[in-house]
Amino acid sequence: QQAGQQTPENHPKLSYSECTSSGCQSKNGEVVIDSNWRWTHKSGDTTNCYTGNEWDKTICPDEASCSQACVVEGADSDYTSTYGVNAQGNKLSLGFVTQGPYSKNVGSRTYLMDSEDKYKMFKLKNREFTYTVDDSELDCGLNGALYFVAMDEDGGASKYGNAGAKLGLGYCDAQCPHDLKWINGKANVVDWKPSETDVNAGTGKYGSCCTEIDIWEANKISTAYTMHACSVDSQTRCSGTDCGDNGPDRFKGSCDKNG
Repeated sequence: QQAGQQTPENHPKLSYSECTSSGCQSKNGEVVIDSNWRWTHKSGDTTNCYTGNEWDKTICPDEASCSQACVVEGADSDYTSTYGVNAQGNKLSLGFVTQGPYSKNVGSRTYLMDSEDKYKMFKLKNREFTYTVDDSELDCGLNGALYFVAMDEDGGASKYGNAGAKLGLGYCDAQCPHDLKWINGKANVVDWKPSETDVNAGTGKYGSCCTEIDIWEANKISTAYTMHACSVDSQTRCSGTDCGDNGPDRFKGSCDKNG
């Protein structure tokens, strides 16, 4: 999906270290918030294409019309004021509930970037990955997660002509999520059903599958580490049985949802 022109995109800076037997070297990275959290509006003006948990059917009567008419917007200062994302040095802090200037935001999903428009691709064979997490305020019932998924390095920009990794596009995981607004450069409006329990979310006909490795899913009480393999080699849009949606098809899909 294309980028809007209302707000510039400025990624928070986040450093990390790469180490060998001779020592560690600090690397300059940055983070980007997933496109699902971003303002989606009509190209050329500020009319919402998506409000709450529903698409505007006058702008988005079908996939092609919606994909052509609507854009995803940059974040800039919204990272802190709207999404509760704060980066300083090699530390990243995420607020779970943030009251922004226009609405209340719940949760976030951010990705480490190698450059302004490319995700950091970790090559971990025969290497070690270490991290430190403060989960002292992550109460029972919440799931803080640090994990790897097989997204395209550019977020699908070269394949689908979308705004790509710079605006947090191209997400996938082993649950083949249907709540993504944009998959493969197209609006996920077909058969969209607003959530009965989440005022900001819904589900469409299509999901987005790929292998997932959960390094850390936890709160201050419990922790889990889970491997979720998929039969597809990269991010893949799915529908129906291929998604392995809950029910009798759960174990017939492309991915091992249980792990």
